Amino acid sequence: MTTYPLGELLLRGAAEHPDRDCIVLTDERATYGELEASARHAGRSLIALGVEPGDRVGILMANCLDFVDLLFGASLIGAVPVLYNARFKAREIAHVTADAGVKVVVTNDIVEQHTSYVDLLYRALPGLDAHDGKAPLESAPELKAAVTLAASQTPGFLNRSDFRTLAEQCPDQAVDERRELVRANDTAVMIYTSGTTAMPKGCPLTHVVLQHAGVVGGRERLGLQAGDAMWAPLPMFHTAFTQPLTGILSVGGTLLSMTHFEAGAALEMIRRERPTLMFPAFPTITMQLLNHASYNDDTFASIRTAINVGPPEELRAMQARMPHTCQITVFGMTETGGSAAMCDPADSLALRSECSGRALPGNEIQIRDDATGAELPPGEPGEIVARGPGVFAGYYNAPEKTTESFYEGGWFRTGDLGVMDAGGRVTFRGRLKDMLKVGGENVAAVEVEGFLATHPAVDLAQVVAVPDEKYGEVPAAFVELAPGASASAQEIIDFCHDEIASFKIPRFVRFVDDWPMGATKILKYELRERICKELGIS
Repeated sequence: MTTYPLGELLLRGAAEHPDRDCIVLTDERATYGELEASARHAGRSLIALGVEPGDRVGILMANCLDFVDLLFGASLIGAVPVLYNARFKAREIAHVTADAGVKVVVTNDIVEQHTSYVDLLYRALPGLDAHDGKAPLESAPELKAAVTLAASQTPGFLNRSDFRTLAEQCPDQAVDERRELVRANDTAVMIYTSGTTAMPKGCPLTHVVLQHAGVVGGRERLGLQAGDAMWAPLPMFHTAFTQPLTGILSVGGTLLSMTHFEAGAALEMIRRERPTLMFPAFPTITMQLLNHASYNDDTFASIRTAINVGPPEELRAMQARMPHTCQITVFGMTETGGSAAMCDPADSLALRSECSGRALPGNEIQIRDDATGAELPPGEPGEIVARGPGVFAGYYNAPEKTTESFYEGGWFRTGDLGVMDAGGRVTFRGRLKDMLKVGGENVAAVEVEGFLATHPAVDLAQVVAVPDEKYGEVPAAFVELAPGASASAQEIIDFCHDEIASFKIPRFVRFVDDWPMGATKILKYELRERICKELGIS
């Protein structure tokens, strides 16, 4: 299958069906033709700012058409979009800006989760408010310009009018001259993975890696068809956006997103736009839809297939409430451009719930002993490793981290625990670092979480380790109850007795309404810190 650079995918779609919707959000939409025009305009403005092929263009904003314009505009001229995690704080943004060598950073005036990105950039990059692009900023020596796509004038930033006017200095021909030089193996985007204790790591993804999960996985496993519409509400800075986006572009379809996810508005959008595919990816999103008062068994009637990731018990429970839709699950991460393995809709419910399917065509997956590196036979648990066109080549500016993350032969060490069956299907068993050692017994947090999810009052559970003098560590469970449900901590603990081994039963149960979130994942280290602080454990 031929891989076209990201910008080329858009242009091919615009040439074939310019009037078809390409991106739809809650309150705005753009056809393929409109998106090509706005992306070209953004590319011309970036060239006028001095952006050269290979230069880094930072994008820090909530989901919106501005984000997509900049993503494609930078791609068309051979620049590298650096997709800031919109939930990063000032310290992390300062690190990403300096580490990636961002030349131009672009934001806008959409406030996300009470966060003004202009204020955040001011805190991250001292002196930005007086920056004129001439003398380098001490905190970001490569930065030449900052842009906020707002109407108002903001110290240190070009505003929307300033940025758009810059395009007049650059002919459209200049965009095409650069576009023709972009190759599929060039870096398409840089995404920084959320760190837990260390700073985020830069993952350069080539156009091939970026598109493998979306295009190859989309066509060969998800069953993408010409003109499909996919609802994918996750952050645009994440592979859970770029994966469905590239797949949809490859079949001339429409991607449906949201600036702010809210279950009621999402269900209205689904009823109005009638997507054929759905990529919510996480139970934290899907369960809000299923538990909303306006949801009924026919709400997803137009949706053939949905992708979700979670414990088998949760997946089966969600599937039971979506009678018109086939739910599949996947395995992957930023370093694999999204999914490295994917189920097939033709698989049985058991296979679609209990394992993540086979490696995508072109990729290879093995299970290895994480201590010796030796490949393990089917049925033996170990570290999941992967290689192929859908796997990146290494971290940016981090040669030591890259070396320790790869085996000889290009095998990437995912850091995930898993097992493979005789048919090559991968089952995710949790993070290697998410294993508890309770009195010498190994306990996978994901196993306990899956069991707790079977309690009728439990909407979502997360298990972390708490240090213990006698056992080394013991499980603690954080639980979000289903709407209208009630349960006590003792009821949750009693539910586990005689059902799972005693050493797996949570010693502590805490109830939560809001989770500490990274890009798309719950930050377990914050939960661990919270319970340890409460218990007075250092």
